[in-house]
Amino acid sequence: MKTNQINLVYTFITILVTSLSTTGFAQKLNVYKNIEFKMVKINEPKIPARSVDIKDFGAVNGGYVLNTKAFADAIEAVSKKGGGKVIIPPGIWLTGPIILKSNIELHAQKGALIKFSTDKTLYPIIETSFEGLNTWRCISPIYGKNLENVAFTGNGVWDGSGEAWRQVKKSKLTDEQWKKFVASGGVLNEKKDSWYPSEQYLKGSKGADQNVRPDLKTKEDFEAIHDFLRPVLVSIQNSKRVLFDGPVFQNSPAWNIHPLMVEDLIVRNVTVRNPWYSQNGDGLDVESCKNVLIENSSFDVGDDAICIKSGKDKDGRERGIPCENIIVRNNIVYHGHGGVTVGSEMSGGVKNLHVSNCTFMGTDVGLRFKSTRGRGGIVENIYISDIFMTDIPSQAISFDLYYGGKSIAETLAEGGNTVSTKAIPVNEETPQFKNISIKNITIKGAQQAVFLQGLPEMNLENIEISNLTVTAEKGFSIIDANGIKISNAKLDIKDSTIFEIYNAKNMSLKDVEFNSTSAKAVNINGEGNANIELVSSKNLDFSKTTTLGNDVPKGAVKF
Repeated sequence: MKTNQINLVYTFITILVTSLSTTGFAQKLNVYKNIEFKMVKINEPKIPARSVDIKDFGAVNGGYVLNTKAFADAIEAVSKKGGGKVIIPPGIWLTGPIILKSNIELHAQKGALIKFSTDKTLYPIIETSFEGLNTWRCISPIYGKNLENVAFTGNGVWDGSGEAWRQVKKSKLTDEQWKKFVASGGVLNEKKDSWYPSEQYLKGSKGADQNVRPDLKTKEDFEAIHDFLRPVLVSIQNSKRVLFDGPVFQNSPAWNIHPLMVEDLIVRNVTVRNPWYSQNGDGLDVESCKNVLIENSSFDVGDDAICIKSGKDKDGRERGIPCENIIVRNNIVYHGHGGVTVGSEMSGGVKNLHVSNCTFMGTDVGLRFKSTRGRGGIVENIYISDIFMTDIPSQAISFDLYYGGKSIAETLAEGGNTVSTKAIPVNEETPQFKNISIKNITIKGAQQAVFLQGLPEMNLENIEISNLTVTAEKGFSIIDANGIKISNAKLDIKDSTIFEIYNAKNMSLKDVEFNSTSAKAVNINGEGNANIELVSSKNLDFSKTTTLGNDVPKGAVKF
């Protein structure tokens, strides 16, 4: 081969490799590298190469004509031919619920705004699941069940018109915002500190278990509180090969995106946002799903941002489908009650979760694990690394096994987390969290660095935290925990007490540095303590900075 031919081949190969890298091909190949558990390759939807435009089915731009039929007709047209792409061009497209079919890609082009109608009569109630419980709920603006090959692509915006559905607390608004809500109609509660969209909503909220009415049994019972039954924006259930890639999802009535019992789920390059004051305005709730990738996305929401769930209490245990084989990487979270959250609905279990290279800025809690007695379920094999947090208003890392339905900020405002010393018998309703690795964590500003609280009858088990750099008001609380290992930690804590430890077993602190010289820098109490090893270094003598309560068994702590 001649020199010029060799040069041409070399040039072609260089261009090809550069192109593949630019398009993200190389990045996709790296998705499964360094995953700590056996992870299968996630199958993407296969959509036939045909397309239609909603304008060809009578859709009218402007936001004043209801285009529900145009969307339905466009989906039906490509579905009859075996599937394809439904294009939503630039414009404002008002619509009622969109019912998905298999082998459909909804492609919202840049400049497209799909605005869902505020007319609640367009959303009939259906049997579904919400907050982990079997119940009746208004059908979601985007709804699909028992599907294969579904995709949302493009850079358009899907808007759920959530302001027409949600309760709003006065404490979360400015005076001007509150005046606008009150002037818009709706009703106030007796204390005049919460606004409801309607009298029917207010009526429906009374007697609710958070947002579900377990006391109601018939469809007619639920119809009487229709306004209260606000749906998630996107509900896809019992389906395979689902892709979200590119769009904005915002302003949801309740949760934003809720995949339930989905196998092979990819969420990437999306923007999910809700007003920070939106009640239950979660970002992404992945429930009882298998083989999941969540990457390169941003979240700015009113509740937990990226949530891993598997059903609640008896309903979740009877479903018995865990959330498993999940990769969460390269995401950013702004407002939110939790950056990455597991629970509190985890009754079917959560296992094999990898979280890496995520940034939380101003998020109420960074890494949030929550449950309570009555849930049951096992959370295990969780691997978290390379997390960067700034300006965390409450706990940067939180394990709370006494979750009561409130944000950490609300809990702290009411006096702090619940602590109980009384154990109860272990049964199927006892939640369990174990085998969790958290490493390479940077926390620049938090109310508290780490809060670890298990149950007296079921301790948190085998949690390792390493390579931790923290600046915070408070340090660690460790309560009812077994097998906690903390190593290579640099702690800049304002409070003089760095570690509050109560009933810990098989615990170690090694290569830990902190700025307190107090004799109570490490404060240990409880008769349940055993085999605690505090390894001093040249810069820190634990024997001089540790205080043991009178109830700590002799020999339980070794220096």
